[in-house]
Amino acid sequence: MAARHLEAFLEMLAAERGAARNTQAAYGADLQDFFDFCDRQGTPPAGAGTETLRAYLRRLSDLGLRPRTAARRLSSLRQFFRFLAREGVRADDPTELLEGPKPAPSLPKAITEAEVEALLAGAATLPGHRGPQAAAAIELLYCSGLRASELVVLPASALRPDAPLVAVRGKGGRERLVPISNRARAAAIAAREALAETGRASATGARAQRWLFPSRAANGHMTRQALGLLLKDAALAAGIDPERVSPHVLRHSFASHLLGRGADLRSLQLLLGHADIATTQIYTKVLEERLKALVEAHHPLAEREDPAAPDR
Repeated sequence: MAARHLEAFLEMLAAERGAARNTQAAYGADLQDFFDFCDRQGTPPAGAGTETLRAYLRRLSDLGLRPRTAARRLSSLRQFFRFLAREGVRADDPTELLEGPKPAPSLPKAITEAEVEALLAGAATLPGHRGPQAAAAIELLYCSGLRASELVVLPASALRPDAPLVAVRGKGGRERLVPISNRARAAAIAAREALAETGRASATGARAQRWLFPSRAANGHMTRQALGLLLKDAALAAGIDPERVSPHVLRHSFASHLLGRGADLRSLQLLLGHADIATTQIYTKVLEERLKALVEAHHPLAEREDPAAPDR
């Protein structure tokens, strides 16, 4: 019975959708795997209910299939059961209540430490006040892990030498303390001095003077869009693909590099302003790679090449 339903489904794919043979073969393989599961459960595939389908998806997860592969299997099942419902083989579609497997969050893109230095060098070549301004923005984003929206509204008072930690209002109105390094503070001071020398500081108006990055915008501070363009100009000057550089990338680079050098997830959560540690755990791949390297380098039974071993 199941074989007949599968054959009819594949014929429909070819006749109505013009599916190629490889596509039909892929659907057939996916569905056959589900049929085999149903046989082991003693359940007719065409009569399988939502719970049987959920059990099948759990099995795929237990087997370690990638979320993308499991999602493709579920897509095949959706198409099959919709076909059965349309043909009157069954009255309902058991896949309607199923949620697809969520793909694991990918590791955020980050540039290397050497590229950060190259980016700073590129910023220094930008003309006029834009060079110091770009350098200050890069230093602050990279040393503190700030979001773009947090950086542009930093007050000028953040430059006080007696204030190594600055209160930042992040998402949801939550406040946190972030460190500002001496190097970043010096870069920010240099940016404001360069702005004053060009006469643009006075042109921005008294209201803008309260911000670390003043501008002629209506709100008195640099916009996030202007910040993004500034970083892309610095990337071009550094010979780095500008598509790889943004405030978000520098924030991720800050987190990845800290974790790679020994920071713990809890500290990283506080620095990034994540309300839930689960959000910070996207960086665990960096931690896993560091721990793996640690074991391989120092464990007495780790497999390492013996320099005294003869060449093979």
